[in-house]
Formats: sequence, C-alpha cells, structure tokens
Amino acid sequence: MGGDGLKTLLSSVRYEVLPAKATEDKVLAHVPRDVVVTVTASPVKGLEPTLDLVGRLAAHGYRVVPHVPARLLRDDAHLKDVVDQLREAGVDDVFVPAGDADPPAGAYDGALPVLRRLSELGSPFARVGITGYPESHPLIHDDVTIQAMWDKRTHATYIVSNLCFDARVLGEWVGRIRRRDVALPLYVGVAGPVQRAKLLAMATKIGVGESTRFLTKHASWFLRFAAPGGYSPDRLLASSAAALTVPSAGVAGLHVFTFNQVAETERWRRAALERLGN
Repeated sequence: MGGDGLKTLLSSVRYEVLPAKATEDKVLAHVPRDVVVTVTASPVKGLEPTLDLVGRLAAHGYRVVPHVPARLLRDDAHLKDVVDQLREAGVDDVFVPAGDADPPAGAYDGALPVLRRLSELGSPFARVGITGYPESHPLIHDDVTIQAMWDKRTHATYIVSNLCFDARVLGEWVGRIRRRDVALPLYVGVAGPVQRAKLLAMATKIGVGESTRFLTKHASWFLRFAAPGGYSPDRLLASSAAALTVPSAGVAGLHVFTFNQVAETERWRRAALERLGN
C-alpha cells in the first residue's frame, strides 16, 4: 500500500462488531475512542442485544452506530420505541438495511419505508446509512440495488458497501453508482485480517439456526480465507487504491467487518498506518 489517500481511509474507519457476550470487553480493550463502532442485529435474537450493547458502548464514550434492520421492526410503535431508546443513549447515527429476517417481524419488508418513516418523525438522527452491493445481491439484480440507493438518497446521508473481495469489481461499482448520480459519501466495506478458524468458531457461537444461515449465505468467504495465499486486506486496498482515493469516488472511509476479531483488526490497521508513514 502507499499514498496519502489510503492513510486517510485507514484513519477514517468504522469497526463492525456482533453483539456477543465478550464484545464490550474486546472493544474497550482494543478500540480507540476515535474509531466508530457499528453493532449488527441478529434476525434470530432481534434488536434488544444490539440496543443494549449500543447503550453500554455509548456510555463508555464511543460513537456507536446501531444496525436497525427494517425486517426486525414490528410496527411504527416499535420503531418509535427504538428511536427513543437510541436518542436517550446519545446516538445520532443509524444504519438501516433491509435485513435478513424471513418472514419479517412486521409490515416493513425493506429499508425505504423505514427511512421515510424516520423522515416523518422529524429525522431524529443526524446521520443515516444505507447499504450498497458491489458484488451482486443473491436475490436482487444489480440495476435494482442501484435504483434503490437512488430512491433512498433523500432520506440517507451515506452508503456502506457490503463485502467485496475483487478490486476490479469494487472499482467498477463505485464508478457505476457515481455515473447514476448517486452522490452520497461511501464507506467501503472490507474484511479485516480474518482467520478462517476464528471465523468458523464465531459463526457456530451465534446460534444453531443462525450459524447455518450464516455459513450457507457466506460459504464463498470461507473459501477465500482458506485458499493458499488467500484474502489479505492489504492486497485488496493496494489494488483498489486508485479507484477508491480519486476525489470523484467520494469514499469517506472504510467500514471494516471485524467478525469480532477486534484486537487483530486494530493491530492490522496500526501496522498498515505505520508502513504508510503515519
């Protein structure tokens, strides 16, 4: 890696964590307070573990971003309760994906109706994130996902891209959404320095039903991590640097999927910044 652009991206990171039993301790031990922490939500366990962890981390002084999947919300009253709880905790930034719950918990089957409802509630959060898909969504055509970003743009303030392991695909996707006049700032989703064995252990700890869903949905991830000389975040960023650091790309930072390997992720980031001369 090289260049001031990558240093800027590595200095503007968000760490995604899962609300597991040890997550709070891991974050406190290894994550600086200037790093944004985002907390996922489980389609099996619901929103409560996410909201609980978000409140605790916010009380420790972190800027925390909860995932609020539309398909986990029961109704308008539930959404209002979630908003009130988050505002009371001092949260001013939420990430609103559609989510994987099947069937949905209530009337919301996608992110756009939730985003519209938040706007009707007076836009209670200063920042609202939505999802982008550099690698094709398994059920939705690429043109539809890009159109969805356009439809959501007036209710959101930034985009978080899903994982992508191919620098060429990532660069082409960034160019494509910009050509479609989707101008929201983008946080590029990358996997941290994940060890396959630890990823597998994490997946099996999140519940039998959900871990089966996780492993089925993300089987290709394990193949990439296990391949000889397989995945490396350094190689991906080096290959993507030209596309991600040009001003027209509008990349605001990195969204790092830690898979709760928090210490390893922060060590990698610090080492990368040192190599870049930070």
